[in-house]
Amino acid sequence: MKTRGRRGSSNIEDRRGQGPSVGGPIAIGGGGLGIIGIILFLLLGGDPGSLLGGGDTPTSGVQQGGGAGYVESEQEEELADFVSVVLADTEEVWSEIFRQEGMNYEDPTMVLYTGSVQSACGLSSAAVGPFYCPGDHKLYIDLSFYNELQTQFQAPGDFAMAYVIAHEVGHHVQTLLGISDEMAKVRQRVSSEEYNKYSVAMELQADYLAGVWAKHDEEKGYLDPGDFEEALRAASAVGDDTIQRRARGYAVPESFTHGTSEQRMYWFKRGYEYGDLDHGDTFTDLGL
Repeated sequence: MKTRGRRGSSNIEDRRGQGPSVGGPIAIGGGGLGIIGIILFLLLGGDPGSLLGGGDTPTSGVQQGGGAGYVESEQEEELADFVSVVLADTEEVWSEIFRQEGMNYEDPTMVLYTGSVQSACGLSSAAVGPFYCPGDHKLYIDLSFYNELQTQFQAPGDFAMAYVIAHEVGHHVQTLLGISDEMAKVRQRVSSEEYNKYSVAMELQADYLAGVWAKHDEEKGYLDPGDFEEALRAASAVGDDTIQRRARGYAVPESFTHGTSEQRMYWFKRGYEYGDLDHGDTFTDLGL
């Protein structure tokens, strides 16, 4: 992905090296790996206690606001600049799409953290992966996830990381469109197993919206050859079936909350194909 000399977002909150506020439940929702990420973390030998534990450089909006004594590595600095540019891209794309639809787009904030973080959704660990909290309109990401994509999920490349960010921004778009509020109502009236089906639809729609963003970024000439394939590999790598089979050797479809690898790739490609808000009704497609 081309980032040289590009504008970074000013909507970055740097909490790296800072401990989370005390209290609150673990936030496992949003568009990250969620409960699947925690299961994988534990099955691979992770410490349960840690879940509660304390190119040329682009023009970036990342402010150095980490905790006292925190020193970022060179890779972290590059990644912070990169995600800032990706966030800025999403701001431009969604502002324009919303304008065309007669709506106003409100930029989300991206929070960079290390280890664990407190959000309006509760206390969350980096083990759950990047996530979005509709309660505060913020995306949360530990930049170490970039290395996990390469090693644990075999999905290398900068655009794989860009896809993850665009997916989380997709959840913000859903919040602005009122879909998140409707999901909260559904949660109150259906069983946990039934709600999983709605959760899958929600996540697949966020994949569709990530594809919409990628389409517009491609039209602006920001994508490099192979970027689209990197995103597809990432979408495949974080499918529920793939993660569960990697963790325990088999998949349990009724427990899926994010969709299969095939579904996630399909909806990302569909968003990339159409580039609009009109062809991403995953709920109807799944019979909901």
